[in-house]
Amino acid sequence: MILSDFLKALAQLSDPRFRRVLFLGLGLTVALLMGVTLVFIALIGWLVPEGMVLPLIGEVHWLGELLSFATVGLMIFLSTFLMVPVASAFTGLFLDDVAQAVEDRHYPNLPPVPRIGWYEIFRDSVNFFGVLIAVNLVALALYFFVGPFTPVLFWAVNGLLLGREYFQMVAMRRLGRKGATALRNQYWLRIWLAGTLMAIPLSVPIVNLLVPVLGAATFTHQFHRLRARSSGSADPDRGWKSPPTG
Repeated sequence: MILSDFLKALAQLSDPRFRRVLFLGLGLTVALLMGVTLVFIALIGWLVPEGMVLPLIGEVHWLGELLSFATVGLMIFLSTFLMVPVASAFTGLFLDDVAQAVEDRHYPNLPPVPRIGWYEIFRDSVNFFGVLIAVNLVALALYFFVGPFTPVLFWAVNGLLLGREYFQMVAMRRLGRKGATALRNQYWLRIWLAGTLMAIPLSVPIVNLLVPVLGAATFTHQFHRLRARSSGSADPDRGWKSPPTG
């Protein structure tokens, strides 16, 4: 069933709303990384004066340029690790568009949901980004001890995070924060397995940039399937009352 959710999400990748969120997320990510790089270059130019005198070398005029090039190289290197979590955080800002596109196509009889406030969306996205970075930094220290099982640990850790956060964000649209947490706790293992399926493409360059959008779509399908199972209904479109306001 998890694979079926993923395949349905993959089949909808050509949806204009999917592409819009994908390009917005990538565009904002690239802009942020470039902006940080330019800030560091400007800071180096301010801290390293022209014609700086170094011990045993004398006056040099190339140190600022060398550090600037080193900064660009460092940011390119770091972007390979930061691109996906940053893109995930930005995509979280537009998650509602992806979930709505999935519901319009596959669950057309659902009642409308109120738009989540920008402050709440931004807060959840920043929290997700912070947790994603912090946990992966801890896992980075463990990679040295697990040897050949490093990919498995990477998938398991990120699968837990992706499943927890994406399912929560999707479910909150229909059930509110408390209802989403209760449903997530009820089916935590299934959600973790779905998150692991999303985490495996994180190891593949370029493909990993699609994970935020595909993850949001996949967990929208999984949410409706699990909610229907929890309520004893075979039809995800049935049994909905007016959406909660809290």
